[in-house]
Amino acid sequence: MLRSVLASNLIPTEKNVLDVAASVLGRPWRERCADPGLQAFATSMTQGYGLPDLLARVLAGRGVRPAEAQAYLSPRLRDLMPDPSVLVAMEAAVERLAHAVRKREPVAIFGDYDVDGAASAALLAEYLRALDVPVRIHIPDRLTEGYGPNIGAVTTLAAEGAKLLVCVDCGTAGHEPLAAAAELGLDVLVLDHHGAPESLPPARAVVNPNRLDDLSGLGHLCAAGVVFMTLVALARRLRGEGAFGAGEGPRLTDSLDLVALATVADVVPLIGLNRAFVVQGLAVMRGRGRPGLAALLDAAGLTEPPEAWHLGFLLGPRINAGGRIGDSGLGARLLTTADPLEARGIAAELDRLNRERQAIEAQAVAEAEADMDRRLSADPDRPVLIAASPEWHPGIVGLIAARLKERFGRPAFAFAIKSDGTAVGSGRSVAGADLGAAVRAAVEDGLALKGGGHAMAAGVTLAPDRLEAFGAGLDRALFESVARARAAEALLIDGTVSAGGATAELVRSIQRAGPFGQGAPEPMMALPRHRLVDAAIVGNGHVRARFASGDGQTLGAIAFRAAQGPIGIALLGGIGRTFHAAGTLSCDRWRGAERAQLRICDLAPSG
Repeated sequence: MLRSVLASNLIPTEKNVLDVAASVLGRPWRERCADPGLQAFATSMTQGYGLPDLLARVLAGRGVRPAEAQAYLSPRLRDLMPDPSVLVAMEAAVERLAHAVRKREPVAIFGDYDVDGAASAALLAEYLRALDVPVRIHIPDRLTEGYGPNIGAVTTLAAEGAKLLVCVDCGTAGHEPLAAAAELGLDVLVLDHHGAPESLPPARAVVNPNRLDDLSGLGHLCAAGVVFMTLVALARRLRGEGAFGAGEGPRLTDSLDLVALATVADVVPLIGLNRAFVVQGLAVMRGRGRPGLAALLDAAGLTEPPEAWHLGFLLGPRINAGGRIGDSGLGARLLTTADPLEARGIAAELDRLNRERQAIEAQAVAEAEADMDRRLSADPDRPVLIAASPEWHPGIVGLIAARLKERFGRPAFAFAIKSDGTAVGSGRSVAGADLGAAVRAAVEDGLALKGGGHAMAAGVTLAPDRLEAFGAGLDRALFESVARARAAEALLIDGTVSAGGATAELVRSIQRAGPFGQGAPEPMMALPRHRLVDAAIVGNGHVRARFASGDGQTLGAIAFRAAQGPIGIALLGGIGRTFHAAGTLSCDRWRGAERAQLRICDLAPSG
């Protein structure tokens, strides 16, 4: 049935780039700026503002109008930062935090075990400690406590003397534990960004741009962004009260490295304020003033100045490794320590845990992909993929789901089955299919014990023997949106370039439109009719290749995690043949020299 829905929702036929109607991944290639209006924007930026043609096309393809181009290329926090009071309940949250600062009350911070949770907790703790407020951070253990506040932890924090509990990157759905906190005499604040139900938990303030009654338009922020805005408002309040004397108080801009890290790692849209957070946060990070991040950059082997993609692919996975298979508090401790020696020790442990996580993940992903191949051969039109095993570690189910989504192009959930039959799962979605809303509906319908998330990612806990019913509920909820997403699926090309034209200078020009990520896709370039002169497997299933143009110029390329997939098979069996290759350009730095390199995202035989 899904196939018929796909056929009925196909977008009108357009001219395919390089006549690629079906690549090795089965996708047509289309021009991102095919619309005449976007082409007019690009022309205006080139002629009126002197921007290079390709850079202008990249900007137009991301919805940037000519008059916005210069501000987009140089996003500044002071231009994009709204008044924090536009967020519902902000004033109440600031008043309670200001009271804690005045009285030097002990504050407990309860965070999530991912990068956003660790960065949010570190951001808040760092500011309060600079004002001599005693702070205790608690990051729950993924296996024994699960996601979000729990009664046991809340009871312990109250017994230790906390007067104020601040939940960061969690708590919006924590009705029962936050009610228990109130009974124990704790005041509670929630600083979160996850999708919110109609009924909010008992708290002094729930600051969440995704509350149903919040009209701020800031729903794209991660939790660290919400915490930063809260601290801006708190600093304003304290400054107005004369708390800093003749000074300005702690420099919040020094903490933008944490906000940038969380924004990229949590895969929130890189639009508006988020772009300024990342651009200015990267500038702070390059100064290496935070011992924890400096040590983690060293542990990851990064010798060049960090860029946005390094945060998502090098730093984020290492911080997450603690919460996935080790000590969930390692990330927050790394980000708050001022001791370089301690930072190096924590970074080394996170790096070790990340390597261990990679090995566990590789085996589980292979099992899950083989299972999905069997299931889809019998039911190829199923809109949502569900994989489960009692052998999988609960800390890697989100990674398994992400790999399944990438390979099969539809939302996917992976579950770890516990000894009592309870299933703990994590899901990843495709653009246009709101997974978080579907999970919240499943909880309301009694198909899940608890769960939540946002459009592109969600987590859920199921009672024993409810896996099939949950999967069927997701199929019903997401059937039409997945059908539309798959019908419109095409690889959007920003421009074409030859091996000789793909220079480091061109890469730097394109990167002016960054940072790239969710909501601001990295520019996709097509390499037309180039001969594949070499291909070989390197590292953990990657394929390194080299293409040559007709004039003999060559360009190095790499396809990550592709050896067993269609791209890898085509490359390894296609030496000497001519291909169209599509991918993103980056600079490969080796012994002081910069060379352009293509990260292959798709491939098609030419002719």
